[in-house]
Amino acid sequence: MLQFAVCDDNIDDLSNYVQLINEYRTSRNTSFQYAVFSSGVELTAALEKGKRFDAYCLDIILPGITGIDVAREVRRFDKTAPIIFLSSSPEYALDSYSVKAVNYVLKSVTKEKLFFALDEVLDQLTAKNEEAIIVKSQEGIQRILISNLVFAEVTGRYVVYHLRSGRAVECVEPFSAVCDNLLKHRRFIKPHRAFIVNMQY
Repeated sequence: MLQFAVCDDNIDDLSNYVQLINEYRTSRNTSFQYAVFSSGVELTAALEKGKRFDAYCLDIILPGITGIDVAREVRRFDKTAPIIFLSSSPEYALDSYSVKAVNYVLKSVTKEKLFFALDEVLDQLTAKNEEAIIVKSQEGIQRILISNLVFAEVTGRYVVYHLRSGRAVECVEPFSAVCDNLLKHRRFIKPHRAFIVNMQY
């Protein structure tokens, strides 16, 4: 299950976030767990003990250590975890780019603002966790999401991956290895020696 960290030193704001997050989970029919922290020091202490989260909602102006500093600490061991900054001031927006934040939400944080930011985070986490295969084509190494692969076929010495977008990715690799790899996913069948098809389509 996904784990979120929410950090703000203002207890009223923290209480508001908890209420909105609970409402969000119900309205989106999704489940994730969250832990709340009332200071950056408290959150970084948890990180130093090995606690890890899939996403972070951080106030920027915190006593002792700023939200930007907490985000830098996160980036030392996790380069991709989505970070949302919640701030009463727009002046740190540029700093948020240095730690690759996905959103910068100005207080007061409304339901619409937070829901939009959480939608963005969950989309990113879903894509990250989705099953994919890595292929080497003439364009370089590519990651193809299993859900985007309609079928693969062998033509001569090429394996051609046909994607949902209509794009085709050509690779030079043994078709038997491709089939072995894709047949691990239950949605694929091999109806012919030259084709393997995603039955989702």
